[in-house]
Amino acid sequence: MSVDAYGIHLGILYIRFYGLILMAGAIAAAFLAERQARKLGLDGERVWDMLIWVLVAGIIGARLWHILTPPQSMIENHITAGYYLTHPLDALAIWRGGLGIPGAVAGGVLAIFWYTRRNKLSFVSWLDAAAPALALGQAIGRWGNFVNQELYGSPTNLPWAIYIAPENRLTGFQQYAYYHPLFLYESLWNLLNLGVLLYLTERQRGRLRAGDLFLIYLIIYPVGRFFLEFLRLDPSPVAGIDVNQALMAVVALASAGLLFWRHWTTRSLRGVPLGAAPAGPGGVTEA
Repeated sequence: MSVDAYGIHLGILYIRFYGLILMAGAIAAAFLAERQARKLGLDGERVWDMLIWVLVAGIIGARLWHILTPPQSMIENHITAGYYLTHPLDALAIWRGGLGIPGAVAGGVLAIFWYTRRNKLSFVSWLDAAAPALALGQAIGRWGNFVNQELYGSPTNLPWAIYIAPENRLTGFQQYAYYHPLFLYESLWNLLNLGVLLYLTERQRGRLRAGDLFLIYLIIYPVGRFFLEFLRLDPSPVAGIDVNQALMAVVALASAGLLFWRHWTTRSLRGVPLGAAPAGPGGVTEA
């Protein structure tokens, strides 16, 4: 057995620290989701039933998002969405990097929708249980970017700047050694998001409706990601705009608008209170 900067060699096997960190984040998120589900009157054991579906769908979604919206550095090396049509096996090589958070969230949400429809459970209530767990998983998972020396920001001389090895510096920035730890900023922002969501679950539950926690997640995370994109050196351009930044703006505004509409402009639509064991699509009450 030997260890290098990126993983562990066990004979012919090579276990990357990036994958271990992502798995740690997923497991921690699952334990928190189980705890949150019980607080909301849901069957926490179902978290472990749906976990594999959420993970698989999340990985597929994350990889597809990366393939469809490659960063500028890949485009400069002629690796675009069209490239994967002629190199399909490269699309499967997630160990080479290339997972997008927007796709991961979308894939996970679709998996939860499929599972809850299949089992006649409340989709929005399970999104609420997943929201804090998602923030925790992201906060942990971003440290995988630190191990890979990726997701760093513009050059800086700030005391908390991180050193990036020459081989991991982007074209045009080889002369700079220290950069903004963008991964750390996003990890801390996700922890803040987690704290807000847990506080609302504990202290403001009576004022929330089913689905509100997930909407609040969809406001807080995108707002932070929108501003952090200004520091990013390797954006994903589509039609001349940073598609991740544009998407974050749209999601945050749409979620804030929907939250406002649910609570202030249509008071007759009371919905189901948070943690009230709502009925699923088939009229079956959560247990």
